[in-house]
Amino acid sequence: MTKNRLEAFSDGVMAIIITIMVLEMKVPHGSDWSALTPLWPVFVSYVLSFTYLGIYWNNHHHLFQAVHKISGPVLWANMHLLFWLSLVPFVTGWMGENHFHDLPAALYGFVLLMAAVAFSILVRVLLRQHPEDSVLARAIGGDRKGNVSLAAYVVAIPLAFVHEWASLVIFAGVAALWFVPDRRIEAVIE
Repeated sequence: MTKNRLEAFSDGVMAIIITIMVLEMKVPHGSDWSALTPLWPVFVSYVLSFTYLGIYWNNHHHLFQAVHKISGPVLWANMHLLFWLSLVPFVTGWMGENHFHDLPAALYGFVLLMAAVAFSILVRVLLRQHPEDSVLARAIGGDRKGNVSLAAYVVAIPLAFVHEWASLVIFAGVAALWFVPDRRIEAVIE
């Protein structure tokens, strides 16, 4: 199987996820700036989640630049990633509507953690499909940023019950860490 179909499907799913998120933002009743004030938590949640989805889309694209072989386990690992990403609109809306309260913030972090785990699983499954000296294997290396991200989520989830704003700062920090696309693959391909 070629990777093109998997990439096209993944792109479509991510586009639908973003569309669902923006449709969840309700239009305010009123035509002045004060009508927007109650929506700031929803908008901030949307911006953070849109950033995360953009990061996943970007890194998924970069990852598959180095992929030459697709198998059933790769398809299922990719579906696993898309499952967790498909929950982002729900947790985004719940967190925003409840002004970043502890349980919604913790569940948001849990979904981010599981998406990161799923991406790591996808990478590992892809690595098993390629030789040890492949472009993909050379590019991935030790995946320091991925491991730091996982650890940050593990810290941020219980922290949400103590100080939800601190957990949100961690979520934003992880997004900032990944905002510049992972250049490992491009560097090895060039």
